[in-house]
Amino acid sequence: MAKRVFITGATGYMGQRLVPLLIARGHTVKTVVRKGSENKVPANTEFVTTDPLQADTYTRAIAPCETFVHLIGVPHPNPAKAKDFRQIDYVSAQVAMESAKEARVAHFIYLSVAHPAPMMREYIEVRSECEETIRKHGLTATILRPWYVLGPGHRWPYALIPFYWLCERFPATREGARRLGLVTLNQMVDALTWSVENPPVGVRILEVPQIRNARLQSV
Repeated sequence: MAKRVFITGATGYMGQRLVPLLIARGHTVKTVVRKGSENKVPANTEFVTTDPLQADTYTRAIAPCETFVHLIGVPHPNPAKAKDFRQIDYVSAQVAMESAKEARVAHFIYLSVAHPAPMMREYIEVRSECEETIRKHGLTATILRPWYVLGPGHRWPYALIPFYWLCERFPATREGARRLGLVTLNQMVDALTWSVENPPVGVRILEVPQIRNARLQSV
């Protein structure tokens, strides 16, 4: 059944690939864009021009969408961007969740991060707090937890694939290697699409193994 989908971060790394796919599959998409980025919105997409870090700036525009996908995040996250995680990732997610709750969306989809992990403490802390807010708001939600997404401009971790393969062979390191495994950009977009088309009951978590297999369920 076709969904009406509201997306923040639609012009970003994943959003610009997710939107055309959703439209091709028969869904209706409405997006939030900052002023000056309107030309980045794919064709056949309705958009709202506003600041997604400001509360109650797009709440009324969500209807009649029943699905909300939040993809805003600091590009190329690294430990030096701890302040940005708090000011952008955290704030935009809080605005999105408040808006989704007020608009009574049926399904909220949030891009989180795999955890626990031995690094990126501030990044994980912000995303974990946002996951907790989802539960406090009582939202029906899908939370995706990738670790590192391979794709254009994000290829250096390919060198780590032999290391992951080895760690998955030993019981002591198997669980961590799978939870913090690498996923491709196509796998992420497929997992987001599958999430849109298959709303859960309550809160559903998709860890790396589920993200990798989502395409098998969405075709």
